[in-house]
Parts: sequence; C-alpha cells; structure tokens
Amino acid sequence: MRSTHAVDTPAALLRRGRLLEYITLGWNVVGVVVLAVLAAMASSVALLGFGLDSLIEIGASTVVLWELSGTGEDRQHRALRWIGIAFVALAAYLSVQSTVALVSRQHASPSVAGIAWTGVTAVVMFALAFGKARTGRALGNPVLVTEGRVTFIDGLLAVAVLGGLVLDLVLGWWWADPLAGYVIVYYAVREAIHIFRPEARPQP
Repeated sequence: MRSTHAVDTPAALLRRGRLLEYITLGWNVVGVVVLAVLAAMASSVALLGFGLDSLIEIGASTVVLWELSGTGEDRQHRALRWIGIAFVALAAYLSVQSTVALVSRQHASPSVAGIAWTGVTAVVMFALAFGKARTGRALGNPVLVTEGRVTFIDGLLAVAVLGGLVLDLVLGWWWADPLAGYVIVYYAVREAIHIFRPEARPQP
C-alpha cells in the first residue's frame, strides 16, 4: 500500500525548490568573497576560477527562482537558455585562464584555507544538487533539474580544485592547479550541448 505525504504536494515541492536555491545563493555569495581573498593570497588560477563558478551559480540560482515564480513553457525555455549560457561562459573562462597559467608556468602558493573551503563546499554542493534533482523530477520542472546539474558541476569543480591544491601542497605539482580547470571545462561544455541540443543527451 502506497503512503501519501503532505510534504510531497506541489506547493510543498515548490517551497523546497526555492529553499534549496536560496541556500545555494547564500552559500555562493559568501563563497565569492572568501574565494576572492584566498585566490589573491595564493595566486591560484583554480581558486579564481572557482570564484567565477560561484558567480555563475549565483546567476543560475537567480534564474531558477525567477522561473519558479511563474509558469509557462516559454518561461522554462528562456530559463534553460540562460543556464546554458552560464555553462558556456564558465567553460570559456576556465579554458583561457588554465591555458595562460600552464604556458606562463604560474606557480600558486599552497593554500590550506583553500583546501578547507573547497572540501566543505564540495559536500554542500553535492547535497544541494541531489535535493534539486529529486525535487525537480517530482515537480516535473526541467529548469530545476538542469540547475541541479549546474550545482553538481560546482561540486565537481570543488573536488578538482581540492585535488589540485592538495597535489601542489604535498608534492609541489604546480601544474595541478590550472589543470584542475580543464576537468570542469569538459563537463560544462557537455551540459551546454545537452541544453541547446536536447537530442544529444543519452536516453536512459
């Protein structure tokens, strides 16, 4: 016998979706400030790129909150396009910054504080991404589901940056810092393609 839960009503799901976006928004607003300081102190391309990703995540969360405040297929399509543009901007920026850092052999200073922040952020972003995907599917809302993938990419970026910072700190592998950016470029480009060309997404 299937049980029903009041928390799964459309109104409750919408409230949950908004709450998840507000948490994401708040975390990334704080993160932009923290990462700007840490990136300047460590001269880290990866931390700087992570800060830009936080800005993009702020924009994506704002788009979703706007979309959740209204209805209509046209509104959803416009919201998806803006999220797709955010992915393209992230990929373009990280490609340029990582390449410049590798070519110029820019050495970042080891950052224990950066390691701590990216580690915590990875856990938070993965938890939020899971909540958005689950809530978005329950609502039948592709914008929330897609923005959940933006948050998942944010978590992947945190892991990649964390790996680069740890390798630099422990082994002195300076190139691991900019190389971390390329990992995210792949995922960002893939998600942008899936947004602008839905038929390219593998079917389950």
